[in-house]
Amino acid sequence: MRRDVVALIVGWTLVALCIPLFVALMATVFLDDWKLAIQAFLPSLMISGIWGVLMLRGWVRSDTDERLRDREAFAAVALCWPAVVAIGALPFWLSGVFIGPFTDDAQLIDILRGGVNSWFESMSGFTTTGATVIDDTMSPACMVAVVEDCINSQPRGLLLWRSLTQWLGGMGIIMLGMLLLARVLGGGMSLARAELTGPSLSRLRPRIKETALLLWAIYLGLTLLEMILLFFVGDMNIFDSINHGLTTMPSGGFSTHDDSIGYFDSVTIELIIVMFMILTGINFSLLYFLTRRQWGKVFQDEEFKWYFSILFVAIVSCALALSLSGMAGHADSVRKALFQIVSIGTSTGYSSTDWVPWPVFTHILLFFLMVVGASAGSTSGGLKILRINLSLKVAGRELERIATPNQVKTIRMNGEPIESDNIALVIGMLIVWVGLFIISTLVMAVLMPDSDFITIISVIASSLGNTGPALGAYGPSATWASMSSLALLWTSILMWFGRLELLTALILMHPRTWRSEEKSEEKLTRRALKAFKDLFGKEE
Repeated sequence: MRRDVVALIVGWTLVALCIPLFVALMATVFLDDWKLAIQAFLPSLMISGIWGVLMLRGWVRSDTDERLRDREAFAAVALCWPAVVAIGALPFWLSGVFIGPFTDDAQLIDILRGGVNSWFESMSGFTTTGATVIDDTMSPACMVAVVEDCINSQPRGLLLWRSLTQWLGGMGIIMLGMLLLARVLGGGMSLARAELTGPSLSRLRPRIKETALLLWAIYLGLTLLEMILLFFVGDMNIFDSINHGLTTMPSGGFSTHDDSIGYFDSVTIELIIVMFMILTGINFSLLYFLTRRQWGKVFQDEEFKWYFSILFVAIVSCALALSLSGMAGHADSVRKALFQIVSIGTSTGYSSTDWVPWPVFTHILLFFLMVVGASAGSTSGGLKILRINLSLKVAGRELERIATPNQVKTIRMNGEPIESDNIALVIGMLIVWVGLFIISTLVMAVLMPDSDFITIISVIASSLGNTGPALGAYGPSATWASMSSLALLWTSILMWFGRLELLTALILMHPRTWRSEEKSEEKLTRRALKAFKDLFGKEE
């Protein structure tokens, strides 16, 4: 592996991270206290900047910009996330959101647990999962005095940073980095493929830098529009509007209140958020075509049709189940079903009510949506509808081959043939996903021996699908704070795998990824010399 290329990409990412850290620092000065701002964000800012510069100055070669390959791109993307998450966790740990080194009378074991909690909260943020461990058992701000809303009692600057982690992770740290790396690397399509595994990336512009800039413009524009609507139409205060705008578009789900969107109890707010959650589940290429009024490319897209069909059927089914069970009236059933189905179907994870007491049928629907997710090329998690659709087409083709062996059928998406390499990639990802799910079920059964089966598998589905709330004991009204440290670390790894859609992260585990290029060149040289000697020996 060309480590100088990895250092270049990770180094620039850490340097770029200084910008949002500085914004959060200044916001904390304005919203809370300058001492808290310095304590929470200055160490992260310095570590991120210094390490980024050291990597760029010490490990990067003069010809590094010409040495980028897919192997380094995938490895760099996979490594960027834990590096960013570790730095992003420090503000939570140092500020006192969780027990840290500056917490009064804290014991070492509690400080270490606070570090795990901070890592989990940061990973949940950057991967846009939305699960949280902030509650009155883990946060000093809620332990000192009894508070009704633990999350809302945290420092405002730290809540804003918490939301920013999701907003940055939504479009992707690397998609942002491509704007910086485009000049350095002269392209960046390898990075884009690593960020969006599978047939999901459409080049909307001739150059990847222009594509990344266009996608970020759409992302930023929709974020600002939602903030404006929540403030002026939904009557949210400005702080809540900003935070929920930052966490809706990345399909993140972090809220500024323990009760999430249910805190506001507003039909208007729910409808505004539902509208933007639906947009987050659409392929961003199609959102671009919508802005260009190219209706045919949007409404004829297979995944687009499947996406809305699945949401519609799930909403109607859930509303009927709630109404027939007598748990809610007809209008209330539709309202609850609309919000929760869209929230889970797009892996956003907001909640307007507690769905744990709902009928079992609705739990099956929610679990199905956690696994499937929304569209490829969107900010949502899950397996993605595109891949499920392709897998079904492959299965259908194999069944037809049994009946008509001589028939040759090409797998097509939107009328265009899909290359066999892409099909193999999708099938491989599904196999890996199933295998990882089974292994994780066994691991979590050991780490959570007191939990029931539904709780365990829903936590795994929620983590891999970057959804947030689960079923059973970790539903929308509960945090994940009661999990052991090992369980939190394992689920955070699953979040990382899910955000990178498995294969990118798995590349780090392949031995060939870490094989030294110099050693490989030495072996090739020795083989060439041996062949040369053998050739001359035979001639003699």
